[in-house]
Amino acid sequence: MPTYIVAAAEGRLSTDLKQEIAAAITRAHSEATGAQAFFAQVVFHDIAAGNHFLAGQPTQSDHIFVRGEIRAGRSPQQKHKLLEKIVNAVVDKAGTPPRHVWVYLAELSPAQMVEFGRVLPEPGREAQWLEAMSEVDRDFLDGLG
Repeated sequence: MPTYIVAAAEGRLSTDLKQEIAAAITRAHSEATGAQAFFAQVVFHDIAAGNHFLAGQPTQSDHIFVRGEIRAGRSPQQKHKLLEKIVNAVVDKAGTPPRHVWVYLAELSPAQMVEFGRVLPEPGREAQWLEAMSEVDRDFLDGLG
């Protein structure tokens, strides 16, 4: 249900580090919202030199950006917890100071989102959404983790 885009300077994040960050963001989302891990996807974008500017100048420091598109309907407390967990995960895994981590959450109406071929449920209605699926589809999702 959420899609997280992580952007950093090209070469900054190794494949192993990307895996660790993806797992940590997925865990943060599940812990903060209660949603199953198979709903979260994390996509990485490498920013080539000369393609990122801060205050009108080429970026010289170790900034890592995370943009999450999540379902609308989460409480302010859940979103605050999610933001904190993502920042802490990136700081811990990437070994960068918090001042270099940027996280933005954008909310989308579940009625405007399709995943696994189905319009998404409102937060808290995941169990009913899963029950309405075929056994084959549920087994597929359970196999994702």
